[in-house]
Amino acid sequence: MHSDTKTIDQFLAENPDVDVSKAWERCWGILTDIKETIASRFSGLQLEPSCRDREYYTSPHGEFEGSFQAWSGGDCEWLVNSWLGNRKASILDMNATAYLGQNTDVPHFVMVFGTIPKLFFYFDFMPRRNLLLDSDYLDKYYAPINEEYLALRGNSNFQWSVSHGPYMRALINPSTQSLTGDLNDGNIDILEEYARNMLKHWLSWYDNASPVPQSERAELRNNDHLLRRLCYERDPMNKLATRVFGEEGVQEMLTLRMGAEQMLRAVEA
Repeated sequence: MHSDTKTIDQFLAENPDVDVSKAWERCWGILTDIKETIASRFSGLQLEPSCRDREYYTSPHGEFEGSFQAWSGGDCEWLVNSWLGNRKASILDMNATAYLGQNTDVPHFVMVFGTIPKLFFYFDFMPRRNLLLDSDYLDKYYAPINEEYLALRGNSNFQWSVSHGPYMRALINPSTQSLTGDLNDGNIDILEEYARNMLKHWLSWYDNASPVPQSERAELRNNDHLLRRLCYERDPMNKLATRVFGEEGVQEMLTLRMGAEQMLRAVEA
């Protein structure tokens, strides 16, 4: 099978017992710093009560460990900093994600580092308008990063990684990077610089965004919440977690990860 379309299971089967602790320390540090930068721009953020016992946790038999912390408040509905995997056995999934409120329609911010044990990188400005129909939105948020996008996409250090989940492929847009490469500091350096530049773009867009008319915010919120739910529910990574947490455990994790309680509060407010 071509490496572009290998599954995570296939990558792990080839190298199942690689110690990726150093990569975790480096990548988790980058993601945490990016999360803190985002948090500093939004007032009123509070740690979700359901996350208070999830700063560090393990699976029932210790195969996986991780952390899940999420904050909400003000115009950042759902800010997540989390990781899950096994630092002694090749697999890590680490992320910093910010889903915005409906004061603006600035794209959401999604960033993932992983090890399989090759280095995995996913980056996305998740659109909140239909890019095929709203060319103004496309030009505003995706045209300005086109050259930077193409420069990374054309870097021979990295290969495209195709998700086996049709829904995840449906999420691909002109900002999406889904890449694998050798696990080394040089490649992490390249991806860190790219991510930090994208963060600067994103924060500038937010700072200069026009407000969404009040009459459009309910529909935008409904779309945002449905998108959040589907992204977590239809992630192919869930099957790996099911093996160690069980079906019921994974359902509880998905409820937490998508922020079901926060979404319900927002609707009722």
